[in-house]
Amino acid sequence: MRIGILSFKAISKVASKEEVRLKKVAKAKGHTARIFRSGRFQLVYDGTARRLLYDGKLFPKYDVIISRVSVLRDIDLNISIIKQMEMMGIPVINRYTPVIKAKNKLKSMQIMDHYNIPIPKTAVIRSTKFVDLAVKSVGGLPVIIKSPFGSYGVGVTIAESKRGLKSMMDWENTNMYMIQEFVKFSKGKDIRVFVVGGKVVGTMMRSAGRGEFRSNIELGGKGSKVEITEEEKDIAIKAVQALDLEYAGVDILRSKEGPVVLEINANPGFKALEQYTGIDVATPLIDFAIEYAESKKPLFYGNGG
Repeated sequence: MRIGILSFKAISKVASKEEVRLKKVAKAKGHTARIFRSGRFQLVYDGTARRLLYDGKLFPKYDVIISRVSVLRDIDLNISIIKQMEMMGIPVINRYTPVIKAKNKLKSMQIMDHYNIPIPKTAVIRSTKFVDLAVKSVGGLPVIIKSPFGSYGVGVTIAESKRGLKSMMDWENTNMYMIQEFVKFSKGKDIRVFVVGGKVVGTMMRSAGRGEFRSNIELGGKGSKVEITEEEKDIAIKAVQALDLEYAGVDILRSKEGPVVLEINANPGFKALEQYTGIDVATPLIDFAIEYAESKKPLFYGNGG
C-alpha cells in the first residue's frame, strides 16, 4: 500500500519526528511511504479537469494520506489541499471539515457542549466591558484567558485580577477571547489521551514545569505513565467522535466534579508520549490508516489524465 504523510511544516524546516516515525513504521510493515510538504503542491483548474501537482508534476496515486496539520491561522485556506484530495477520492485522515472544527477552540467547545461532553466553564466576550460578567460566569478569579486559535499553549495565560485580565487583552490583534475557569484541583496536571479509530491507544499524565501552569511538554512539562478511568476513556472517545476526527489527542483535566475536556488536538504530537510511557502510538495509527484505505472505494481519482 502507498501511504502519504502530509506535512504542513514550512518547506524550510525539516519534517517533524512524528512524521518521520510514521514513515519508518509504514516502511517497516512493507508499505511505500513518503512525506509530502503542503507548500510544494499546486492546484490547477483549467476547465477540463482538476489537476493536483507536486513540484510541478502530477501527484502520484496514493492509497491513503495521513494529514499532520500544524497551521494555526487562515486554516480553511491553508489546508485546502486536503479538501482537494477528498474531492478527488483520495482517503485522508484527518479530513478537512473535522480539522477546521478542532482547530477552532470555540467551535469545538460548542460541539462538545451540544453533546453534553463535560468542559470547563467558559465565557466568550468581544469587549472588556463584559469582563465582570465573564469572571462571574466561570466562578471567579483566577481565570484562564485564551484566543480561539492556538496550540502548544500559545495564546493561553492566567489572570489573577480583573485589571491583569484586561491588560492581557490585545484587542488590535484578537477581537474575541475565551475566559475559562481555572481548575485548581488539577494542580497543573492534565492527561493526554491518544485516540485512533474510536479506540484509546495511549495515555500520558503531563505535569507543568516549575513556575508554569501550562502542562505542555513544549513549555517544559514532564510526562509520566497514567491509568485512566472508564469514564475518562469514554469521554475522550466521545469527544473525538463528536468532532468526526479519525485520530486526535484529547486533553483531560481531573476536577472535583469529575473529568472535563480541555482541548481536542487534530494534530497530536506523540513523541513525548512514546518517550515517557514506552507506548507505541505510531503503529496503531498506521494500521488504522491501512484499514481506513481498504474500507474506501474512491468514486474517481484523476489528475486530468
